[in-house]
This record gives sequence, C-alpha cells and structure tokens, in this order.
Amino acid sequence: PPDAMVWLHAVGQVQELAAHCYCCCVPMVPFGVGRYRLPCGAPWQGSICFDLSCMDAIVELSLEDFPVAVEPSVTCKALNSHLQGTGLWFPVGIVGIGEQAGGCLGLRVVALGVLGV
Repeated sequence: PPDAMVWLHAVGQVQELAAHCYCCCVPMVPFGVGRYRLPCGAPWQGSICFDLSCMDAIVELSLEDFPVAVEPSVTCKALNSHLQGTGLWFPVGIVGIGEQAGGCLGLRVVALGVLGV
C-alpha cells in the first residue's frame, strides 16, 4: 500500500505536490476513475497515491478542429453527454464504457469523430 493517499481537485495542486515529490524522490501513483490497468498502476510502499477522481471537468472544446481538453477523470459517458447536439462523439472503442476518457496522468487532449455523415 502507499504511504499516503491525497485527493486533489485542481491542476495547480497536482503540480505543487508532484514538484514536492520529485524533490524528495518520492514515487507518485496517479489514479482517476475505473480500475488499474497495468502492474505499474498499483501503489507500492513508499509512494504517494494521487486520487484524481474529483478532477472531472471538460476544460475546453473546439468545434472548429475537434480537440477537447479534459481532466483525468472525465468518463466517456460524461464526455458524450457534453457533446450531445454538436454532431461530435467520442468513440467508446478507445476505452471501455464508463471508463475515463482523460486517463489518469493529467490533462489530456483527444480528437473527436464526426457523427453520421
């Protein structure tokens, strides 16, 4: 198990804690929503687990060239709900239904598909 678990709510908090962990050589294990996918995703002794499940905002959406910036715990379902009425969609085949579109490594920008032409 990790030595500590921290629930973060903003990018600035993540940056500040990550800088402190880096200076002190403390391993960081980010976690969003869903489940651990890789063995390296499981927290180990001496690490700090960053719980990013509260970071679920859709930060930016460009309808001109289709990128969308999301925080780590935005789910595919929430993203598609936000996109409803725009003619865009986030294909579930990339990640599982209900799993995070943002991953658990920080702010991510993804490209969207055009719905039914």
